[in-house]
Amino acid sequence: MNKVLIADDDAAVRAVVRTTLGDEAYEIVEACDGDEALQLAREHVPDVVLLDVMMPRRSGLDVCRALKADPRTSRIVVVMLTGKSLHDERDAGVDVGADAYFTKPFSPVALLRRVEDVLHGSGPTGA
Repeated sequence: MNKVLIADDDAAVRAVVRTTLGDEAYEIVEACDGDEALQLAREHVPDVVLLDVMMPRRSGLDVCRALKADPRTSRIVVVMLTGKSLHDERDAGVDVGADAYFTKPFSPVALLRRVEDVLHGSGPTGA
């Protein structure tokens, strides 16, 4: 069973993602801020982290940078979630090692496809 860390300060977003992924298909871990996301990623070493860019205590970009710099967590697939579709923000995500980028608001079905694509190593990185 693949493990997914959902890191977003918005409980409603975490609930939508959790419901979309389903409890049977994935083992799901949740974080509500950047520090907790980094701690849980290091503790659980998920297959995928769905990481909000703008979070309290530590930004998603900082979390991604730390994960990619640590040999134990560097292979985790990081999908950045953001409410902004600016090209500069996408570049910032790429610069810190993000594997894919997904813009909110999002279609739950499209997000599920993206997670499946990154787990299986296919599909484009932007959304």
